[in-house]
Amino acid sequence: MSLIRLVKVTKKFGEITALDRVDLSIQDGEYICVLGQTGAGKTTLLRTIAGLTESHEGEIFIEGKLVNEFPPEKRNTVYMFQHFALFPHMNVYENVAFGPSIRNWPSSRVKVVSSEILDMVRLSERKDAFPNELSGGMQQRVALARGIASGARILLLDEPLGALDARLRVDLRRQLRRLVKEQKLTAIHVTHDQEEALMTADRIVILRKGRIEQIGTPSEIYSKPESIFVTSFVGGANFLEGPMIRVDDSSSTIETREGCQIEVAQKGGKIGEKFVVAIRLEDVFINSPITSGWNSFSGKVESATFIGGFMRYKINLGNNLAIFSEVLTSTSQNIIKEGETVTTSFHPKRCHLFPYPKAGLLKEIEAI
Repeated sequence: MSLIRLVKVTKKFGEITALDRVDLSIQDGEYICVLGQTGAGKTTLLRTIAGLTESHEGEIFIEGKLVNEFPPEKRNTVYMFQHFALFPHMNVYENVAFGPSIRNWPSSRVKVVSSEILDMVRLSERKDAFPNELSGGMQQRVALARGIASGARILLLDEPLGALDARLRVDLRRQLRRLVKEQKLTAIHVTHDQEEALMTADRIVILRKGRIEQIGTPSEIYSKPESIFVTSFVGGANFLEGPMIRVDDSSSTIETREGCQIEVAQKGGKIGEKFVVAIRLEDVFINSPITSGWNSFSGKVESATFIGGFMRYKINLGNNLAIFSEVLTSTSQNIIKEGETVTTSFHPKRCHLFPYPKAGLLKEIEAI
């Protein structure tokens, strides 16, 4: 039985539908990341589960019980805000002990539990400090410790790392997942950061305009995207479009308006129908010695950009058709210069084929 189950949950704000018949099941002990653009409905979903926002339609079950009419304190959840919401007049220990104290736990138990959790998040030495005396990372750990100490089985995390600097976010992602798993909790973590979701989640829920676009493991979301939007939003890709010119039992070929014929190891639709082929940037090789059976095209390097551990190249294949490639710096013997002529290649099995969207490719990618 699922620990949390949403059935056709809908929430509207005036004429805006924030959640549109959402179905979602979450198992005990899972770490779920809800990923989407600003305005996708991520926070509304979290607040609806917590009982802070009332849904207009649908049912919410927690531990097998219908909780639509339950107040937040009866749902066995704790909601962690982006900006921590620590009590400024309480020190670290008092903030962490607040939850157990209001549950009328014996003082001895409150002390033991609070002290253990402060040890866990490595803040025992700062237990007498007040929130304004702590760094952003420390405040985040206090908020997390307070949530764990509350005794709730379900952590609802609303952009918990959003207020931190980039380097600290990376460190705390690992700590956050580790603590959740060690305490055998269930976490629903809302974020707009795709890397954060890929690094921390057991499963990712892609939310778009109030609807679930795809649910899967990080590997499934990245390697087997089910839509153009998911492909673009998680990882990014090259998108080439054109009509289908050949179909057989195991592959398809589309032809771009620039005359490039692209083979895809995937059966498409009817001859003449328009499709979109998506290729991840890291799957586009430059001057590869192995091109037999691959899609190969010559072009001129328009730009070469150094981005940390890899180079990003923009290659013009002619007639204003451009394709991007990302190459690890460590595997690149020589950095290719702008203006050089190169051969690009990508395998048909690394191409993703999608029907051409009715609203157009750009609107499908933006999804606003």
